[in-house]
Amino acid sequence: MITLAVDAMGGDAGLDVTVPGAIAFLKQQSNVHLIMVGDESALKSALAAAQAPMDRITVIHSTQVVEMDEAPQLALKNKKDSSMRVAINQVKEGHAQAAVSAGNTGALMATARFVLKTIPGIERPAIAKFLPSASDHVTLMLDLGANVDCTAEQLMQFAVIGSELYQALYPAKGRPRVGLLNVGTEEIKGTDTVKQTFKLLSESNLNFIGNVEGNTVFTGNVDVIVADGFVGNIVLKTIEGAVKFMGGAIKQEFKANLFTKAAALVSMPALKGFKNKFDPRRFNGAIFLGLRGVVIKSHGGTDAVGFAFALEEAYHEANAASLAKIEQGVASQLAVLAEKQLESEHAAMADNLG
Repeated sequence: MITLAVDAMGGDAGLDVTVPGAIAFLKQQSNVHLIMVGDESALKSALAAAQAPMDRITVIHSTQVVEMDEAPQLALKNKKDSSMRVAINQVKEGHAQAAVSAGNTGALMATARFVLKTIPGIERPAIAKFLPSASDHVTLMLDLGANVDCTAEQLMQFAVIGSELYQALYPAKGRPRVGLLNVGTEEIKGTDTVKQTFKLLSESNLNFIGNVEGNTVFTGNVDVIVADGFVGNIVLKTIEGAVKFMGGAIKQEFKANLFTKAAALVSMPALKGFKNKFDPRRFNGAIFLGLRGVVIKSHGGTDAVGFAFALEEAYHEANAASLAKIEQGVASQLAVLAEKQLESEHAAMADNLG
């Protein structure tokens, strides 16, 4: 039985989204138990009204809620009994295999990092997300906003944890292909940090395929794309805006006249397929990767369908025991890097002596 901790009060709509989303998720997965954290009276009332299966839900009371615009450090300092903090504590104490929240992103990251700490060898956690691509393939991209400025070593660490997560969730696909997001595929292109990262990745045991450009995200030719949080967040927001624009433009064109309205009826099956494939709710659930615990961030403005998919993401990671596999993989990769660095230092010493 997989147990997930849920911040029931987080997000723009709170219980109006988290409760129906949780119930929808429980209908899809039979071997899951939810620990839902929030104001006990309000939460139990909402669950009762929705006829929730209470034999599969435990309610834990919390007295505080982190507001969506609250400063992360203030939330960390002053909201120790928030639904967000208590949910993450369930993971730390071993009562749940993962925590899910639609609350304040900055506060969630600060709290999760403080409570759970990072995996040994990982300096900073990254925000990772699976994106749809060609032929039902999915591409993992990180970092998507947690770390605006990164060193080459940190980007290398993102590549390691991203590769290990992909391998844990999709073992049948073989060694994940790792690409470094850049302005061109040539090794000489990019900032000094990107060039240094390229060198580190080339010397690693990862399946590094080189630099990739932004137009590679949806081709299915790469499994893990690494970038700093500044670039990654811009790419993500651009994708979200482009999909929204395309959907609106197609809808507007089909409403232009009677002929296009008739064409829309004929095209409806294809249009529905397109909408489902790129529905952002289906890919809701960003992963705070690099922590000693699984934490999933749902979009704050999502609906119940989207929140259910965030719970689904947490379930798959917990079910695949992804955290243990990531920790093992990180230790192995960092050992290889340390050994190669030592060899380089010995070679440099030998050259100097010669």
